[in-house]
Amino acid sequence: MFKIINQDKDARIGILEVNGRKAETPFFMPVSTKLTPKLISIKEVENMGYKAVICNGFILYLNPGVDLIKSSGGMHKFMNFNNLIFTDSGGFQMIMNFENKRNEKGVEFINPLNGEKHFITPENAVEFQNDLGADCLMCLDDLPKHGTKKEEVISSLKRTHLWAERCKKFHNGGGLLFGIIQGNVFRDLRKESAKFINNLNFDGISIGGLCIGEGKDLMFEMAKICVDNVSRYKPLYLMGVGSPEDILKAVDLGVDIFDSKFPAEIARRESLFTKKGRININIKKFKNDFKPIEENCKCEACKNFSKAYLHHLFKIKEPLAKRLSTLHNLQFIQGLMDNIRTSIKENEFQKFKKEFLKNYKKV
Repeated sequence: MFKIINQDKDARIGILEVNGRKAETPFFMPVSTKLTPKLISIKEVENMGYKAVICNGFILYLNPGVDLIKSSGGMHKFMNFNNLIFTDSGGFQMIMNFENKRNEKGVEFINPLNGEKHFITPENAVEFQNDLGADCLMCLDDLPKHGTKKEEVISSLKRTHLWAERCKKFHNGGGLLFGIIQGNVFRDLRKESAKFINNLNFDGISIGGLCIGEGKDLMFEMAKICVDNVSRYKPLYLMGVGSPEDILKAVDLGVDIFDSKFPAEIARRESLFTKKGRININIKKFKNDFKPIEENCKCEACKNFSKAYLHHLFKIKEPLAKRLSTLHNLQFIQGLMDNIRTSIKENEFQKFKKEFLKNYKKV
């Protein structure tokens, strides 16, 4: 299950083991919504050293369908990934381009691709994630958009808590079930939700509804309220966070698990991570820069090509540019997580964090 190995103040290193698969925490999960990250293969992700990815159970329920994936032997066999797979339940689609209607029973989604209606209950969400073969699955939660009035957030939170109880009651094995804390940016609601979800004794606890436009200060304030009001013996997952500086700050709070489309998404937009901060490879100064993006980086781009070459590929709109950039940013994050874990083992996390942030220029 989950065992803490060492702790450096609130930052900790542990082992999460599910269904014979294990990963050292803290770890980051590349987003593989439809059973693959964009532009690169799942085997490349595995070869970088990633021990977990996250897929979207609801999207897979829609296409290619649970029956097909189940008949193949589950997600691990279908996508040929031998490590941990997390799945989401559909909560995030409530603020995306899926029209929906919510009530105490569940949520009705309208598929934007074909107009079909799908009514998802908490029990459905647990069932299809288990049928997909998820190692760690999420409760169905009600996610309000940033800026939602408090009265509406209170109603939304009641549904999240009701659905969490039903998910917990229905879940009977398979993967680990994570409850999700909501409450938007309201301190009292975040505290209430953290305590409620914690008291249901889930296998793990997720902090949801952040990194959706509230700003960094509020995000970390809400995250800290959540951390301070849950068991410190459960794996703690901060959903949607993926920038180097945010990961470091969240690890310092005691967070164990992260996911985000951010590293891969900004790579496709010409933005690359380096130890000195993010760079835009498309700007003029890199036209004649024949050094790699980052010295000693293990990614294909840095081992074989220069910044000038990648700059050229973006200028001519060559698809390879986005692929190489994606490989680099994901390799950078994996390297960061390796260093974070090492620093916690050696009780040097605070020093590592301070030095990294000192050199890392914000964009």
